[in-house]
Amino acid sequence: MTDSFGIIQSLQKIGLKSENLGSSTGQNWLKSAETMLSSFSPADGQLIAQVQFSDAETYESILAQAQLAFEKWRLVPAPQRGEIVREIGNALREVKADLGKLVSYEMGKSYQEGLGEVQEMIDICDFAVGLSRQLYGLTMHSERPGHRMYEQWHPLGIVGIISAFNFPVAVWSWNAALAWVCGDVCVWKPSEKAPLSGVACQLIAARVFAKHGMPEGISNLIIGDYRIGELMSHDPRIPLVSATGSTRMGKLVGKAVGERLGRSLLELGGNNAIIITENADLEIAIRGALFGAVGTAGQRCTTTRRLIIQESVYDEVKSRLASAYTKLVIGNPLDEKNHVGPLIDQDAVKNYLSAIEKVKAEGGKAVVEGGVLSGEGYESGCYVKPAIYEAENHFEIVQHETFAPILYLIKYSTLPEAIALQNGVPQGLSSAIMTTHIREAEAFLSAAGSDCGIANVNIGTSGAEIGGAFGGEKETGGGRESGSDAWKAYMRRQTNTINYSTSLPLAQGIKFDI
Repeated sequence: MTDSFGIIQSLQKIGLKSENLGSSTGQNWLKSAETMLSSFSPADGQLIAQVQFSDAETYESILAQAQLAFEKWRLVPAPQRGEIVREIGNALREVKADLGKLVSYEMGKSYQEGLGEVQEMIDICDFAVGLSRQLYGLTMHSERPGHRMYEQWHPLGIVGIISAFNFPVAVWSWNAALAWVCGDVCVWKPSEKAPLSGVACQLIAARVFAKHGMPEGISNLIIGDYRIGELMSHDPRIPLVSATGSTRMGKLVGKAVGERLGRSLLELGGNNAIIITENADLEIAIRGALFGAVGTAGQRCTTTRRLIIQESVYDEVKSRLASAYTKLVIGNPLDEKNHVGPLIDQDAVKNYLSAIEKVKAEGGKAVVEGGVLSGEGYESGCYVKPAIYEAENHFEIVQHETFAPILYLIKYSTLPEAIALQNGVPQGLSSAIMTTHIREAEAFLSAAGSDCGIANVNIGTSGAEIGGAFGGEKETGGGRESGSDAWKAYMRRQTNTINYSTSLPLAQGIKFDI
């Protein structure tokens, strides 16, 4: 591996070694009969390391250990669990620069975005610490004299986490930090496209749990492909499976978990739009659309894929956006002068090229033409040009999510028409409106406005904070992670009635005397 950006040194600082590159129940690293999984960087095509694939025997060992750990972990008081999560956050602070570099190099997002992803993990740990003292239930007045009613929340057990390559560590932390303070244990299957980042996080968390004398199996990592995901989805020992990825994948997970009456928390595809009205501050609108469309090379579930522009400002927005695209610098994500890094792999490049062919075939017109970059610095073959095409919302390709930096421009005349266009796709994750007009903003946020789980005013579709519940509607899956009361997904509700009287009255005035 060429190491002009100090990747090897960063791996060493985190503590990654050949003997711990695989599945784990904590500090116990497991071997299996499966082959090795090679992790290549899309930045330069270099092999970073090989990670041990898991087999069915490894899976069973991990589930058995997780079950044992839950029996002890659930009895640790929640504030004490929160203190351990606080230390995990502090441990992440110590390696932020090095872990951010690994995320950037292995996934392909810019170094600044890699640092931001690690900061998300730190932030959710901080959030979870406070949450550990706020797992509130309600009290209710009983209709029976001498009775008290209340509800309380208990941990579920094993939480299965299936994460995607585009946020290889942050989404795990959204689930794990909350699940841990709720008293659950976690089994995490990271994306096979970014396994090293997962191993690094498991290593960091395992050290903290071991320091506090906690049992193996509270934090578990299992390296594998879709077969491991299928085992998790069908396993009745896992009451909750939280899965992030494509809508196709989510439907398979949801069906498998639903058939056994388990719970699924699904964060699936997005087809996000920004409405730009005639009352928009175009300086803000262009900046918001630019990062939303090209950040992470268009590989965010919240990426801006459609701009719905009022006809009176359409030509100006198109012109200014096309000009901004000419200033984008595409290259190695660890070089901070670059704005856009590579796609994750060659399959992603093929999907990008296929989408361009389809939008043209349906009548789309190029504003900024796409294409694959080649030559010095682009040897991995994963670098593409962020592209813009004029299109219609009903185009088949526009109705689907393409995980690549392709932006579609769509013209509208009235705001109700714009909102209908915004909502007129199967997905419902993130949305935004750019306007300085309060009536337009409020209409967009009303019950007759955006049908997405996230609706923003004068910011883009991308870049959610951890304090709010994150997730979407329709084919986005309906799940909610991170902030607000998302913690309730990781616990079971129990209603309690206590009779402190000397009689036994029945509810609804029923008489049953003998």
